[in-house]
Amino acid sequence: MVSRAERSPFADWWWTVDRWLLSGLGALMVLGIVLTMAGSPAVAERLGLASFHFVNRQVFFLGLCAVALVGCSFLPPRYVRRTALLLYIGGMALVVMALLYGVEVKGSKRWIFGIQPSEFVKPAFVIIAAWAFSEGARRRDVPGTLLAMGLLPMTVIPLVMQPDIGQTILISTVWAALFFMAGLHYLWVAGIGGLGVTAVFFAYRYIAHVRARIDKFLDPTAGGVNASDTFQVDTAMDSFISGGWFGKGPGEGTLKRILPDSHTDFIFAVTGEEFGVLFCMVIVLIFSIVVLRGLYVSSKNEDPFCRFAAAGLVVLFGVQSAINMAVNLHLMPAKGMTLPFISYGGSSMISLGIGMGFLIAVTRRRPRAEIARPVSAS
Repeated sequence: MVSRAERSPFADWWWTVDRWLLSGLGALMVLGIVLTMAGSPAVAERLGLASFHFVNRQVFFLGLCAVALVGCSFLPPRYVRRTALLLYIGGMALVVMALLYGVEVKGSKRWIFGIQPSEFVKPAFVIIAAWAFSEGARRRDVPGTLLAMGLLPMTVIPLVMQPDIGQTILISTVWAALFFMAGLHYLWVAGIGGLGVTAVFFAYRYIAHVRARIDKFLDPTAGGVNASDTFQVDTAMDSFISGGWFGKGPGEGTLKRILPDSHTDFIFAVTGEEFGVLFCMVIVLIFSIVVLRGLYVSSKNEDPFCRFAAAGLVVLFGVQSAINMAVNLHLMPAKGMTLPFISYGGSSMISLGIGMGFLIAVTRRRPRAEIARPVSAS
């Protein structure tokens, strides 16, 4: 136990962090290892790798994630902003480099130097947008709202060019939530919604693989060159049906052997087959606790920047989780988005550690004097 009288940096951190958030994130990390052990060996064997290849790498990435989470959670808000700004600049530079020199995978240029830079742009974008909106709402002499409005196209245009529609939708949704929190007029909100619908229409009209995925989602019997696009979603649905309420048992799943992305995008379906629908509901409950607790803590925060940043990071986390689960349940077209802390992935795991570290940092309890201190542009 850490004494309340101890004044070390760790003691200050321990007595000021939100332990509900920390516990929920810790539970998801542990579940991620267990479920990777369930979903990844079949994929590794198909690729001619050692059975626990992805499990060992997931443990390694999870260690880096934990270091990033704890390290970022020690940062005061001022350094959260500075770190996010550096991360955003570096991430966007790599996104542009990926467009020019990256390797094309499944029709998109998202990877360079073995990482997916858009993953690191997400938490940095949320922090910078939160700072801009909060300053615009707090000070008349700072054009924060205009800065935030310019930040969105500057971020999403390179993502659309990759193309990475899933990340574009996710970032735009979080930006819209922050826009709404800033208290702007409902006409502006309606206008932003109209722009979003228009963007989806143009993506459907002019981006072939987006049109194919939407068409196959609306009409699974449609033919054409992309007639097999629903194979993973159909197999995922069969996994839930096969598992029933209580599942077949750990390691007893069979459909994961033919599900290409059973360790990444469709690990939730593997969970349904081996552990059952009730266990999936427990996972949903843990995600819900993290999201609801994060929103509650952010609503009680007296610092405008911390309030906006916490809400934005929680929305980012919650929407990404909901999209992945909805795709597994065939409730929306496939997006190629991971389930936070559960799916296998290096870039996504480390990015989550940074983002959730920022969340813990901005939700820590601080003296009123520190909250009242003027906020500099840094």
